[in-house]
Amino acid sequence: MAPKAVAPWVRTRLRAAPHAAAAVGALVLTTSFLTAVFPRAVDAYETGGLRAAVNNARPEQRAIEVSVMSSDQGSLAQPGMPAGLQSEVLGLLPPALAPDRAGASHGVETVRPWKAPLNGWLPRRYGAVAPRFTLAAQAEVASHSRTVEGRLPRGEGITARSTATEAAVTEQTARTLNIEVGAVINFQKPDNTLLSVRVTGIVEPLDPQGSYWSHEPVLRTPTVAADDAITARNTYWHGGLLLAPEAAPFLLTADWSARVYTRVPPRVGSWDAAGLPALERQLASLTSGPLHARLTDIVSPEVSVTTGLGELVTDFRALRSAITPITRVAVYGIAAVALVVVLMTGALLATRRAAELSLLRSRGGSLRGIAGRVCAETAVVAVPAAAAGWLLAVAVRPEGALGPSLLASAAVAVLVCVALPLLATARHRRVRGHLTRGDLVAARPSPRRTVVELTVLALAVAAVLALRRQGTGSGSDALVSAAPVLVALIAAVLLVRLYPLPLRIVGRPLGRGRGAVGFLSLARAGHASTTQALPLLALIVALTTAAFGGSVPAGVENARDRAALEIVGADVRVDSRPKVPLPDSLVRQVGALDGIDAVASAYIEYELVMPSGKPVALIAVDPQAYARIAAATGLGTFSAKDLTAPASGAQPALVSASVAQRLGTAERAFRVPAGEFTMRVAGLLDTTPALRGLDFILIDASRLEKPTHTVLLANGTGYDKKALEKAVGADTDLVALRLRAEERAALTDSPLQTGAEAFYSFAVAAGAGYAALTVLLALLQAAPERTQLVARLRTMGLGKGQARRLLVLEALPQALLAAAGGTLVAMAAISLLAPGLDLGRIALATRAQVFGDVRLRVDYWSLLLPASAVVLLAVGVAAGQAWWTARHTSLKELMAGESR
Repeated sequence: MAPKAVAPWVRTRLRAAPHAAAAVGALVLTTSFLTAVFPRAVDAYETGGLRAAVNNARPEQRAIEVSVMSSDQGSLAQPGMPAGLQSEVLGLLPPALAPDRAGASHGVETVRPWKAPLNGWLPRRYGAVAPRFTLAAQAEVASHSRTVEGRLPRGEGITARSTATEAAVTEQTARTLNIEVGAVINFQKPDNTLLSVRVTGIVEPLDPQGSYWSHEPVLRTPTVAADDAITARNTYWHGGLLLAPEAAPFLLTADWSARVYTRVPPRVGSWDAAGLPALERQLASLTSGPLHARLTDIVSPEVSVTTGLGELVTDFRALRSAITPITRVAVYGIAAVALVVVLMTGALLATRRAAELSLLRSRGGSLRGIAGRVCAETAVVAVPAAAAGWLLAVAVRPEGALGPSLLASAAVAVLVCVALPLLATARHRRVRGHLTRGDLVAARPSPRRTVVELTVLALAVAAVLALRRQGTGSGSDALVSAAPVLVALIAAVLLVRLYPLPLRIVGRPLGRGRGAVGFLSLARAGHASTTQALPLLALIVALTTAAFGGSVPAGVENARDRAALEIVGADVRVDSRPKVPLPDSLVRQVGALDGIDAVASAYIEYELVMPSGKPVALIAVDPQAYARIAAATGLGTFSAKDLTAPASGAQPALVSASVAQRLGTAERAFRVPAGEFTMRVAGLLDTTPALRGLDFILIDASRLEKPTHTVLLANGTGYDKKALEKAVGADTDLVALRLRAEERAALTDSPLQTGAEAFYSFAVAAGAGYAALTVLLALLQAAPERTQLVARLRTMGLGKGQARRLLVLEALPQALLAAAGGTLVAMAAISLLAPGLDLGRIALATRAQVFGDVRLRVDYWSLLLPASAVVLLAVGVAAGQAWWTARHTSLKELMAGESR
C-alpha cells in the first residue's frame, strides 16, 4: 500500500511559489481575453457593417418589390388582388428575409407618369413643360399619415369604366404645386377620353423616411425631372397623387402600364455576417430560383421580383474581402506575440525550477510523473484564468458568436497546460548530478537552433516577396499575412545572436576601471542563463507588432485627410448655383469670421474650347489670395508673381500637363462669358485647390472684363459653423457649402472601416501590454537571485546607493536593446512591406479607386511610446526591487539552506 502524502503536491507548490502562479494566471487571463474578444469583435463589426450597408441604402434598394404587369388588366382588377399578392409574398419569404411588416406596402400604381397639360394653374418650370403625376392606389394611407386638411379619398363605386376619382396629396406636394383641397386635375387618354382626379385631402407622412413613403419618393415629395437627362433641358415637376385602394380598377383600365405591387422591407436587425451565405442563396432563389418559380405558379406567369439587396450584399462582401486580409495581419501579429510570451514564460519557469526537478529526477522521478504534476499545478491556475478571460471578453463584447471565442480560450488553456510541463521536463530527459551554469556571452547556438532560424529566415523572405508581389488581396494566404511577424521574428533572432557582442565590447574597458558597479552589472547581464535572451526575443516581437499596428491607423488618417482636402480644395468651399454668381461682399464677410485665416474666390468656366476641340476648365483668380490657399493646402503650390498679369501683352498661365502639351509655348487668345484674354504657358501644376480631376488653365482674373465669383475657398480651424452658414447663406438654394471636416467624416461611414481601425488600435495596445508583461515576468523570475546577490555584496561593503545602481544597470542592457531593436525593426518592416499593403478600402471604402493607393506611414508615437515605456518600466521595477532589498537585513537573505 502506497504511503499517503503528508500534503497534496499541487497545494504545496502553489503555496511555495504564489507569485509565479499569479504571473501565469495573469498571462493566461490576458491571452484568453484577447483570443476570445478578437473573433467576437470581428463578428460584431462585420455584422454592423452589413446592417449599415442595407440601412443606409435608399428604400427602393433595400426593399423587395413583387409586381405584376399584364396586358389582361381585367384579371388584375379583381377586388383584393393587391392585398392577396402581399399575403402570398409574406408567406413565401424565407427566414433570412423576414419581413418588416410595419414598413410593407401594397397597391396599384402607374409606371409611366401621366401628363397634365390641361391644367394651366399648375406651376411649370423652364421650357413651359406641364407637370406630370404618378397615380398610386396604395393601401393603409390612414395608418401612415395624419390628415392636415380635408379628408382621405373614397373609392366606393369606382369601376373599370369610371372616368373620375378622388385623391390625396402630401403637404410638400400641395405646397410645391399649389394644390388645394377641392382642386381637380384633368388628364387626357390617347383616345381623347377625359379623366379627372379631385383632391379631397392633404396629409402629412408620420415616417417620411420609412419604406412606405420613400420607396416611391415622388408620392411624398415632388421632384424635378427632364425629358433630356443629359442636357437637363425641358425640366418639369413630377408629383404624386394618392388614390383610395378601392380605385385600383380605375388605374388598371385607364393605363395599360399600371401594375399591382407589394413592397416588403426585410428586418435587417436580425441579420449577421455569419449568415451571409444563406442570405445570398435565398435572395438568388427569390429573384430567379425556386422561390420565384413558386411565385409564378401562385400569382401570375408575369410576376416580377426586383430588389437591390443582392447588389448591396455583393458590395459588402467585396468591401469585407478587401479589409479582412489587412486585419488578418494584425491577428497574426498578436497571435505570434502571445505565443512567444507564453513559451518565454514556460522557459523562465523551467529555469527557475531546474534544481528542484533535477533533484526529483536524481531520486527516481519519471518524466511522465513530473510532467503530470507540473501539468496539474498549471491547470489549477490556467483553466480558471482562461475561463475568466472568456467571461470578460463576453462581457466586453456582448455581440458575436460564442463558439469561436470559446474555442480560442480553450486553446489558450490547453497550450499553457501542455507547453509549460514540456518545457519544464525537456532539459531533464537525462539524469544529471548537477546543473551547468548558463553563460549568455560564452554560449554557442546549437545546430538545431541554427536550422530553425534559417527556416524562419526562408519563410520571412518568401512572405515578403509574396506580399510585395501580390499584396493583401482576397486571395492572399497565411504566409503573406504573417509577413510582418516573420520579419520581426528573424530580426529578433538576429539581435539575440548579436546581444553578447556589445556586452563584450563595453565590458572590457569597464573591467580595467576602478568602479565595481558598472563591471558587475555587465558581468551579471552577460553571464546570465541563456534563457534570459527569451524576454529580449519577446520584447522585440511585441514592440514591432505594436509599432506596425500603429502605422496602419496613421496611414488611414493621413489618407482621409488628404482625400477630404482634395474633395473640398480647402477647409471651406462655397459653390454658386448655375447662372447665379456669389456676391462680391462674400469674400470680405467670410474673411472677417473668427478662425478663418485665408480666403480666395475664383471664376471657373468649365467648357473653355481648345484648339484641339476638347474643352478644359478655366480658373481665374486673385494671384495673391489664391497662392496663400494653395500654399496652406499643399495643392499646386506656386508663387503669386508667376501668375500676376502684366499691364499689357499676353498674361502668364499655369496649366496642367496635358494642356501644356496641346498649347505649346505659343500665345493663345480665348473668349469666355467673362471677357477675352491672351495667355502663354508659364508653368505646370499637377493639381489646384479650386478643381480636381480635370485639365485646367489658371490665370489672373484682373485682365478679364467682368469676372464673377463662382467658387470661394477658405482655410482655417476653430471657426463657428453656424456663423459661417449664416454668412454664406447656406439655408438658401443659391449656394452649396462644403466643409472639409464633414467630407472627412463621410469617408468613415461603414462599421467595417471603424472596426478594422479599432482592431489595429487594439493590436497596438495588446503589443505594448505584452511587452510590459514580458518585462515584469523576466524581472520577477530573476528577482530572488538578484536579492540574494545584493545581500551578499552588502556584507562585503557594497553601499545602498551602489546596490540600487547595480540592479538598475543590470536591467538596462536588455531593455535598451529591446527598445532600440524593436523601433528599428518596426521602421524596417514598414518600409519593406508598405508597397504590398494597400489600406485604401479601410481608409476610403468605395472611393479607394478614385484617390489611388493608400500606403503605410510610420507613426512615431507608436514607435517611441511603447519602447520608452519598456525602458522606464524596467528601470522602475529594478529601482523598486533595490529599494525593497535595502530595507531588509542581509542576515535574512543569507539564511542557511536558503536556495533563492
